[in-house]
Amino acid sequence: MSVIRPDDIVESVRAALQYISIYHAPDYLERLVEAWHAEESPPAKNAIGQILESARLAALGRRPICQDTGMVTVFAKLGQGARIAGDRPLDALINEATRLAYLDAGNPLRASMVRDPLFERTNTRDNTPAVTHVELTTGETLELIVAAKGGGSENKARFTVLNPAASVEDWVVETVAGLGAGWCPPGVISIGVGGSAEKAMLLGKRAALDPIDMGRLLREGPSSRIEEMRLDLYHRINGLGIGAQGLGGLATVVDVKVATYPTHAASKPVALIPQCAANRHAHLVLTGEGAVTLAPPPLSSFPEITTVAAGADAPRRVNLDTLTREEVAGWTIGETLLLSGRLLTGRDAAHKRIAETLAKGEALPVSLRGRAIYYVGPVDPVGDEVVGPAGPTTATRMDGFTDIMLDQGVLAMIGKAERGAATVDSIARHGASYLVAVGGAAVLVARAVREARILAWEDLGMEAIREFVVEDMPVTVAVDSAGASVHREGPARWRRPAPAPAES
Repeated sequence: MSVIRPDDIVESVRAALQYISIYHAPDYLERLVEAWHAEESPPAKNAIGQILESARLAALGRRPICQDTGMVTVFAKLGQGARIAGDRPLDALINEATRLAYLDAGNPLRASMVRDPLFERTNTRDNTPAVTHVELTTGETLELIVAAKGGGSENKARFTVLNPAASVEDWVVETVAGLGAGWCPPGVISIGVGGSAEKAMLLGKRAALDPIDMGRLLREGPSSRIEEMRLDLYHRINGLGIGAQGLGGLATVVDVKVATYPTHAASKPVALIPQCAANRHAHLVLTGEGAVTLAPPPLSSFPEITTVAAGADAPRRVNLDTLTREEVAGWTIGETLLLSGRLLTGRDAAHKRIAETLAKGEALPVSLRGRAIYYVGPVDPVGDEVVGPAGPTTATRMDGFTDIMLDQGVLAMIGKAERGAATVDSIARHGASYLVAVGGAAVLVARAVREARILAWEDLGMEAIREFVVEDMPVTVAVDSAGASVHREGPARWRRPAPAPAES
């Protein structure tokens, strides 16, 4: 019987959480590079390029690849021939590791967990507790799959129970088409089929963490009905034309996973789990011989890609300090802008407080007139950083506040993913614009921030209103002042039928 020391578990999980916050998995990067080379849509190609460029910067600087450093999920397999020394339960050890990892002074990670999901929703400040699943199995080892999943993709998980004769593939394609871009494609779509409701969800979540092997399937062809199904879904989902960040393009998924389990004869439970561009997970095996150390991937895994064109194709430069409604009217969907000047930040909690303040008839602590606002909750800075990784959050959550913000004189909003129809109408009515920064390019965005200070409501932590001074911050025009939307027109342009299955 092997005896595994609690300290080795804590250190292995702590180190793994730090590791996956910094490094993209090489298998994901390999497929993403292939997607970048093949992409024909300029906005989508630029978005993929920004993710790759930011991944290299994150690896070199040892900083988080995304500002949303995720909810920790651990799948554990404990061999019956292994014993964890001491009397502390495994989930307590994993929570200790999570606390240490997220409070690491050298690379602090953003705490996103709230203790009470219903009422106060108070942040736990250390990203605990983790979500732990334990399975007893044969052997003398403790196997751990450590993942950190962001809220944008987690919020897009879906579940249904189909009639036994209904098509899983059709439901998946229809569901992905309706997800929007808040899950930050291109990524992985993972499907769990069978068992009970909770089993199907676990199947999907666990399968999303398997190695990416779609490149092999495309080269060699399928060898089973499951692999045929995966290939069919891969082609059909990419055929939707959603593309990177929903901008319209060829690559929406880099892989599709399918896992099954026996189920009741009257049921067909199906879970859909999207995995975003921050594809963070590590596989560990503890044998009782000490903590597991993960070697950094080779720098060659992170390609050098230039995303800013020159000459006639150079992006439009925008001075935020002199921005006018007339200038905004000249922007067109799909074009890249480089923003410089003073930029406000504020997301969910700040918008809510703005609305409450105005409802009381009180003045705002910050004037919004003529300003641009960025939906972001950055990671705390370290060393000589002005701000930590600072990628966008999902803009749809701010839709209910759009009229209020635009009535206060906001000219441009920056986030990720699409806006609702009513919000698009409001943007057009006010002659404003909505811009997208690339989800998964948090380090690249942070590099553009030259100064940062809190202007109001420091008690909101990451959600406080800040002022960034930015230089050449890259964004894409997603909704223009006339109400055209790249998230509607881009996928429509790039949608195409999936190739017919090869004859056996």
